[in-house]
Amino acid sequence: MASSTYFLEGDLTCPVCHDIFKDPVLLSCSHSFCKSCLQSWWSEKQINECLVCKRRSSRSRPPSNLVLKNLCEAFVRERDLRASQALCSLHFERLKLFCLDHQQPVCVVCRDSKKHTNHRFRPIDEAAKHHREEVKKHIRPFQEKLKLLHQVKGNCDLISKHIKDQAQHSEIQIKQQFKRIRQFLEEEEKARISALRVEETQKSQVMKEKFEILSREIAALSDVVTTTEEELKAADVSFLQSYKAVVERVQREKPLLNDPLPLSGTLIDVARHLGNLTFNVWDKMKQIISYSPVILDPNTAHPELVLSEDLCGVRWGQGQRLPENPERIQDLSSVLGSEGFTSGTHSWDIEVGDNEYWELGVLARSVEKKNFTGSGLWRIRFYNGKYRASSESDPDIDLTVNKTFQRIQVQLDMGKGRLSFSDSDTGTLIHTFTHTFNATLFPYFNSVNNLTLKVLPLKLSVRRGNMVRK
Repeated sequence: MASSTYFLEGDLTCPVCHDIFKDPVLLSCSHSFCKSCLQSWWSEKQINECLVCKRRSSRSRPPSNLVLKNLCEAFVRERDLRASQALCSLHFERLKLFCLDHQQPVCVVCRDSKKHTNHRFRPIDEAAKHHREEVKKHIRPFQEKLKLLHQVKGNCDLISKHIKDQAQHSEIQIKQQFKRIRQFLEEEEKARISALRVEETQKSQVMKEKFEILSREIAALSDVVTTTEEELKAADVSFLQSYKAVVERVQREKPLLNDPLPLSGTLIDVARHLGNLTFNVWDKMKQIISYSPVILDPNTAHPELVLSEDLCGVRWGQGQRLPENPERIQDLSSVLGSEGFTSGTHSWDIEVGDNEYWELGVLARSVEKKNFTGSGLWRIRFYNGKYRASSESDPDIDLTVNKTFQRIQVQLDMGKGRLSFSDSDTGTLIHTFTHTFNATLFPYFNSVNNLTLKVLPLKLSVRRGNMVRK
């Protein structure tokens, strides 16, 4: 039903802010403005004139237009009421229909008006339901994309935290490794300086004893020479009377004339202490260090795998919250080696021990690791006491063996296209794959057991500066 208090909104709009008057004031020229709009305008222009007709105002503080203020407040109340009751802005009737041609809600009066002649209408609730479904259908991709972006953002936050954790953990490990090396070097330094001091003491003692012997011989010879020289100074008769005794005494001291035996090896063996010092220390250092032909990459490890501190062992453990980075294998409890192979021959030994389930082999880097399907993977596995081999060309091959293996050697020859598995203890061949390998291959490990699969270190020896494998 139409309201008698309806006013055109344009007649109640301030010419400055273009909104319904708020606290309007009236100028002598009969034009009205919001009090705040007029004061702001006058403060900028510094001229008290009407913004519409430019006529100067005689008052710096125009009176309030109470009639207009009441009309504006009534209009705002009625407008808000119409909005809350969903009334037609033209006829003030409830909006019960939806015009399909104009795509807008209308009242029953609008339906019969000339403006909507031959138009199609639907009940407002039916049209709202239909259009809600349409909007939901259009917004669904945005909702899914928003959900994905939130997931990616959450994963980025997790990655940032994991980066800090990795850096802190790696720093601790680096410090521990260098502390161990420094401790070895300090102990080795002390041992070598101690050996040098022992040799110094021993050879100084030898020289001291030699010095004492020489001092006694010098004293004895000096006594013989001095006494004899005194006899030679005597008068002829006295000299001749004592001549026989002098000669006999000199003859008795003849052993003093023997030349002193030369002493060899009296100096410090500097060559032994300094020769190839760093090389010899490095050679000895291999007692506390090891070299692994394969280092596991924690960034590829399944969240439920636990890697050893030296990144050479892996076992099944409690699930961890790790970033979903592209390198990580999510579908299988697997981990890859950190270094891939594109050429040459390579081998590594793995201690499987008493693990009840394990898989060993190589995986092509071209394989999408997140949605792993088994392609690009060559492996042997042990499960339920049986050994099997599988690849994309041979899904499952039972292997006939006569024993349970404790250590497995994997040998990869990229040039000959051969991947072999053998018993590390006896060298007995277990299985061989032949394939033309074109992609980069990474060592592959799979475990669902609490016992650790461990890559065995190489036994190294140093000869003439070359490191060789025993």
